[in-house]
Parts: sequence; C-alpha cells; structure tokens
Amino acid sequence: MRIVVSEFISLDGVVQAPGGPDEDTSGGFRHGGWSMPYFDPEVMGPVIGEIAERSEVLLQGRRTYEVSAEAWPDRGGDPFADWINAAQKYVVSDTLSEVDLTWNPTTIIRGADLVEQMTGLRKQPGGDIYVYGSLTLVRSLLAADLVDELVLMIEPITLGGGKTLFPTDGEARRFELRSAETSSTGVLVCRYQPV
Repeated sequence: MRIVVSEFISLDGVVQAPGGPDEDTSGGFRHGGWSMPYFDPEVMGPVIGEIAERSEVLLQGRRTYEVSAEAWPDRGGDPFADWINAAQKYVVSDTLSEVDLTWNPTTIIRGADLVEQMTGLRKQPGGDIYVYGSLTLVRSLLAADLVDELVLMIEPITLGGGKTLFPTDGEARRFELRSAETSSTGVLVCRYQPV
C-alpha cells in the first residue's frame, strides 16, 4: 500500500482551513474557506476522484476526522461520498476513545504508534492510503519518510500567515515532479514523489 497525501495550498504555503470559515480559526486565522473560489470541478474533481478510486483506506488526524465525520455520513449518491463513507478509516489521536467514533468503520491509532502502524500497513498488498488535511499527521508522515505521493493543488492566493504543511526540522527532502496540470481557475495541480 502507498500513502498518498493531497492538499490545497496557497502560494505562500498555507494549508489551514481551505474549506470553510469555521474549519480552523486557531492562531487567529481569519481566511477560512479561501480555497473554495478556486475549485475547478473539471480538473480538480477528477484528480480527487482518481485518488479515491485507488485508495482502500482513509487516514486522518483528529480535527480532520471530526470535521469529516460531521460532513460526510449524510451524503451519498455520488462515487466519492459513497467511497469515503464505506472506506476503512484510521484516525490518529491520543484523546479520542471508541465512543467518539461515530463515522464507521474507524480505528484509532495513538500518536506513538503511528510510524510503526503505517510502516506495517504500507507492507500490505492493496490500494492506497489517502490523507487529506490532517496537517500535524502529514508533517509526521513526511518527517518519517512515509509519504509515497504528494498531490498539491497550488492556488493563486497568498494568505499572509497560517499553518503550513512541511516539517520545520531543518531536513532537506527532495521530490520529483511527476505531472502538472493547470485548471481554469489558475490552480496548478502538481503530483510529486519523494526522490
């Protein structure tokens, strides 16, 4: 199995709260929902759909899981909604318990077990492990060299601050650009693999 991460990212590297005004206001972030005007269903929709088609597992951090668990269970009728609701989900959290898992099937992974669990899962045959949002989780996966593909949707906006995607541990990490496509809204959809 491979770990595939997709993120909406601004020109200045911010990935915080792309989907809605109240998604994540921590640190005083006031631009929630910034990504929505740039979503191009003709280009970006098929990319996300193709990632889901190749994936068997959804891996999320606590905050992304909680937001998704509120948004997706009542949706259905389109291939992505049907997939995401049926997919095996793993949530990385040291605070959630089994009673908090309302979006099933879901299994909790404790933070200290993340690298071991994902290393083991990557050795299994099967489809991809899909991660979106989940910034703390993605930073941990990148730091542990566990990301197999990084799909960045680089949007033509700067946000002047907010949470960023990459670890700030002083390590250089090289990636190879595998493909790039431009949407009608000016978004560059870039697929990278680690070198």
